[in-house]
Amino acid sequence: MVKFSKELEAQLIPEWKDAFVDYWQLKKLVKRIKLSQTPNPPPPSVAAAFISSLAGKFRSLPSDHQLSQVKKKKKNDSFEDGDPNEHHETELSQFFSEEDEVKIFFETLDEELEKVNEFYGSRESEFMERGDSLREQLGILLEFKRILEDRRRKISPSASFSRSSSTFSPRHSSFSENTESNETSAEVSETDEAIAALEKHGVTFINAAVRGKTKKENKPMMALRVDIPATTPSRTISAVMGMLWEDLINNPKKDVSGDSISRKKIQWAEKMIRGAFVELYKGLGLLKTFSWLNMKAFVKILKKFDKVANQKASASYLQGVKKSAFISSDKVVRLMDEVESIFTKHFANDDRKKAMKYLRPQQPKDSHMTTFFVGLFTGCFMSLFIVYASLAHLSGVFSGPNEVSYMDVVYPVFSMFALLSLHMFMYGCNLFTWKQARINYNFIFEFQSSTALKYRDAFLICTTTMTAVVGALVIHLILGLSGFSPVQVDYIPGLLLLIFVVLLICPFDVFYRPTRYYFLRVFRNTVFSPFYKVLLVDSFLADQLTSQITLLRLMESAICYFTAGSFGMRRGEVCKSGTLYWELAYLSSFLPYYWRAMQCARRWFDDNDLDHLANLGKYASAMVAAGARLTYSRQDTHFWFIIVLVTSFVATIYQLYWDFAKDWGILNPKSRNPWLRDELILKSKGIYYLSIVLNVILRVAWVETVLQLHKLHIRNIESKMLDFLLASLEVIRRGHWNFYRLENEQLNNVGKYRAVKTVPLPFLDADSDG
Repeated sequence: MVKFSKELEAQLIPEWKDAFVDYWQLKKLVKRIKLSQTPNPPPPSVAAAFISSLAGKFRSLPSDHQLSQVKKKKKNDSFEDGDPNEHHETELSQFFSEEDEVKIFFETLDEELEKVNEFYGSRESEFMERGDSLREQLGILLEFKRILEDRRRKISPSASFSRSSSTFSPRHSSFSENTESNETSAEVSETDEAIAALEKHGVTFINAAVRGKTKKENKPMMALRVDIPATTPSRTISAVMGMLWEDLINNPKKDVSGDSISRKKIQWAEKMIRGAFVELYKGLGLLKTFSWLNMKAFVKILKKFDKVANQKASASYLQGVKKSAFISSDKVVRLMDEVESIFTKHFANDDRKKAMKYLRPQQPKDSHMTTFFVGLFTGCFMSLFIVYASLAHLSGVFSGPNEVSYMDVVYPVFSMFALLSLHMFMYGCNLFTWKQARINYNFIFEFQSSTALKYRDAFLICTTTMTAVVGALVIHLILGLSGFSPVQVDYIPGLLLLIFVVLLICPFDVFYRPTRYYFLRVFRNTVFSPFYKVLLVDSFLADQLTSQITLLRLMESAICYFTAGSFGMRRGEVCKSGTLYWELAYLSSFLPYYWRAMQCARRWFDDNDLDHLANLGKYASAMVAAGARLTYSRQDTHFWFIIVLVTSFVATIYQLYWDFAKDWGILNPKSRNPWLRDELILKSKGIYYLSIVLNVILRVAWVETVLQLHKLHIRNIESKMLDFLLASLEVIRRGHWNFYRLENEQLNNVGKYRAVKTVPLPFLDADSDG
């Protein structure tokens, strides 16, 4: 049977951990009560004798005598339905002194109960406000949709008024039908009806009271705007052009009449409101779990106390706990039922089963078949690799005249797949460690829990890819030794690359299609920075790309070999000289840093935080260092050697500081954990210090790739292998960095109790800051 402490640790909401009852501290206090009742070995001390006598009096109490009585004090009437927030104090029996452990236990219990009540009250109020706001937003949306539908059908005003429409009141918990009579409807125009309906939901009009005589002047201007976030290039460009136009004509206020009704905007507004309802329902479910787990914790700890103290003290205390707001209030349950009915009616076409798929997505179960195939492909990869190493040694492809052609033409293609597989393996390790550390990476990255990749899936993709790559290498060597034409044999790596691209964009629901398409969307957002709004997952992917510059260079070489037709001619020098080659080399070295820098610029534009500009400077320094390295490889002079040394040193120091101080949130000299941070997820501090040293070492290895001093003393094959090794170390460093980056983000969410997303709402007052 699993202990409740482990059950609580497994089920509690990580972002709300500090708000839960401190069950472990209360267990320690119960253990201290038990120890205080155990007499010390003779000769007993004075203190031990006193505790022993108190324990004797405690056992001699009548069974119906209660150790505690719960007194209720009203703090404020912040809850509806006449349920006040209650504060509980424990009045202990006179048999115990101030220093008694029992009194300390009940005082701590009171503090925990008050903490739970206060947190529950604040979250409940927050979700109630969200619900009220969503009712108002949905009511406005329904009116806009009705007006658009009337315009589309071009029906007469009298016919439109005879049809009842569902409206939503922000102060009530259900929809009400519009029961205006046909006689009253016939007396007002379509515009007047729209104004009347929207004013019910708090929409005001700038010139609704004063009407002109002409038809143009008779059209009121709503003090409402549809605020769709500038998340795509078209909306970003429109927003920027709108701002420039406002500055140009020096008009402090927008004419919001043009933003009133638009089918495309209404569709986006509906999507935003639907997402807000899903997040509200999720938050209500978490709050319900919070209530249930805390109640169970109070019951368990009081049972432990009764068992240790040999008394029935929990009955009266639990009565007070059950009357507390976090248990007695039914607002959360009622609002959850209401959200279900609203979502079913307006977003699922009255299909409850479909609505529940959105509101309560089923978590996919772990498949043993995935684990089986991971083991199978791992064994296949290791066996094929041994076969490949043996064949390569016997055929002599790494020595003699075949060395240059094989290493320059064939090996880059397979090295590209190897680096990609290594990165996927590190990501699988990240997923495993995040799960073990209770880091909610699905929430941080805004993944769909039903389709999010798990660590077993990442390992399966990695092992399958490496098995295919090494198998292709073996086939390539066997066919080459069998006398096939080099032109035919060298189609194998090209075919492997083509299969990979086809699988990536395959439209059929196979091979993790949701994950593949999500990756493509995030990659698109990264490539077109800064036109897309930057989310954490976008910047995270861009950071991964900055560690895969070697992969981009290998991809550039592979494309060059295919397009130049040099596979058949075995002339690697075709893709290693000329102006175009160097231009592509600079481009592939700059692009990842450029994308990340543009993301920082966009975030600074959106958030107006100067830290993003400082982060942009980090990637700019990396671009300068990369450019100096390429120029030094072309012009091997002492001047450029000094430039490379200085720029690489500055970029590395800049990056190390940002890794530790910003991305990991450590290097705080005033922290209670020296030079770390106050809150740590891992229990051992030594792991953090070791990680700091390891990150520095791997960053220095990256500097060594910039300087490329190793090429002065070793052969071509050894240089290629060392380049691959150093590129692999950078991928490993990035995987190591990923864990602490997300750990810091998780602690930021915990510090702000952010367990659900705050979805922006579309309909805002025109005079608000929005």
